[in-house]
Amino acid sequence: MIDLKKNLPEIFEEFSEKRRAAFLEVKKIKDENIPVVGVFCTFFPQELALAVGGTCVSLCSTSDETIGDAERDLPKNLCPLIKSSYGFAITNKCPFFYFSDIVIGETTCDGKKKMYELLGRHKPVHVMELPNRNSEMGMKMWKEEILKCKEVLEEMFDHKITDEEIRHAIKVKNAERSAAKDFYEIMKADELPMMGLDMWHVLHGLTFSFDKEAIPGEIKALKEKVLSENKHITGRKRILITGCPIGGATEKVIESVENNGGIAVAFENCGGAKAIDENVDETNPDPYDALARKYLNIGCACITPNTNRINLLDRMIDEYKVDGVIDMHLQTCTPYQVEGTTIRDFCKEQKNVPYIAVETDYGQSDKGQLNTRIAAFIEML
Repeated sequence: MIDLKKNLPEIFEEFSEKRRAAFLEVKKIKDENIPVVGVFCTFFPQELALAVGGTCVSLCSTSDETIGDAERDLPKNLCPLIKSSYGFAITNKCPFFYFSDIVIGETTCDGKKKMYELLGRHKPVHVMELPNRNSEMGMKMWKEEILKCKEVLEEMFDHKITDEEIRHAIKVKNAERSAAKDFYEIMKADELPMMGLDMWHVLHGLTFSFDKEAIPGEIKALKEKVLSENKHITGRKRILITGCPIGGATEKVIESVENNGGIAVAFENCGGAKAIDENVDETNPDPYDALARKYLNIGCACITPNTNRINLLDRMIDEYKVDGVIDMHLQTCTPYQVEGTTIRDFCKEQKNVPYIAVETDYGQSDKGQLNTRIAAFIEML
């Protein structure tokens, strides 16, 4: 629970440390024989884990600590997110992987897909086959994959999911997403109530909160506290960050923005608006069709054509009064790097908003270069 008696910097620091604190919490959950499903991607419908009586935890790692270990099995020129996640798994340095009963993967990229084969030597792994296109044919395929995953979880945990349980799980996750969206939308204001890095710590920290039914109340209370502080941050250039997932080491991109006269008002990345902008349709008589439609609408660069990402960026650039867009690419993440051309042209030609792409990894050696490039970009705005 959030201790609202503390001042805001302390509260934001708590959210920043949520992942570390969750290490102990996930052990407690396992001691209570609650199923733990480890996931790598926002495409996995967490409602399935809730409906089977379990919980989810993110296994994506964002540190270069175990990349050397991973490179004994994986090529050096592979995405750092994949190498870091695999390295933490095989070295047992990630309690989330250690305590997960099953790992759910997805075919968002070839590197991940092949990494899951190796990961299967250490833990039960089920891979969901993601369609390439957001189409009715793709939607049908994705619904079948969701039903297949449901059956895998039912068999593993000896629990048949009822329609009542999946509909309740949908309500719980919808409430969580709505609360998070309501909170991050305070950054639409002309006079901003908080810095973007603090906002990011809250959004990222939520992914390591296991009591999903408690989240809406906690976030509502935090929003009220933030607004009651009456902070009025003005005079900074308003930056939207898009691209690959952010977290841990790559927070250096947000820091570079806010150390050089900008403020990150919006995050379109996986941990930001991309995954929580849309809810599951509770009026759909088929809950699994509703789940398929919500999750396949996530605007990931692995989907072609990725019109949903363009549509979301279109709205966010206007609603958050964005002065510039920074597209963050992880090294060798081909889908986002190639799609960067489309995003650049959209920003410049259709939205008349300056755009810059920056490439980085989980090391710290490029912090100076990032600062130089982002400072020059903000100065130009």
